[in-house]
Amino acid sequence: MLIRLQKSDVRSFREHDAASIALHADNRKIWLNLRDTFPHPYSIKDAWAFIAFALARKPETDFAIAVEGQAVGAIGFKLLPDVERVSAEIGYWLGESFWGKGIVAESLTAMTRYAIETYGLSRVFAVPFEWNAPSMRVLEKAGYTLEGRMRRSAIKDGKIVDQLLYAYVNPA
Repeated sequence: MLIRLQKSDVRSFREHDAASIALHADNRKIWLNLRDTFPHPYSIKDAWAFIAFALARKPETDFAIAVEGQAVGAIGFKLLPDVERVSAEIGYWLGESFWGKGIVAESLTAMTRYAIETYGLSRVFAVPFEWNAPSMRVLEKAGYTLEGRMRRSAIKDGKIVDQLLYAYVNPA
């Protein structure tokens, strides 16, 4: 899959992306804003394992965010089962040297549209931690709306924290 955007591309991972992914993902600031399944420190072995996982998933739901051909982040969504099968949770990260350039907002907008159109979803949502104001701004730029605060719903870095529920609801 390939979606060409103005500032980046969202595309399928490639095996040769591992070194770049490991370089950009090995960052405590990134880890602090993601689930604990995201390793820290992040090694080349972690990158190879994630790329193999992403490429093996059917349907493909995890993609590279690439700038000038180099994979500098990732974006993906989890299709929910059973009665929530009209929903997906989306997540993303981007190498710190690319922050503040509108890349994630552009990628998130495109990936949300792709998920809704490809899988007939009614809603796509994200749950950033209470301290992640930059991600909240990105979600709002991509058309997501704050639906609520889930008090004391997660533990990260040894602290019990709130998560905020943002959703894009398909108007169709």
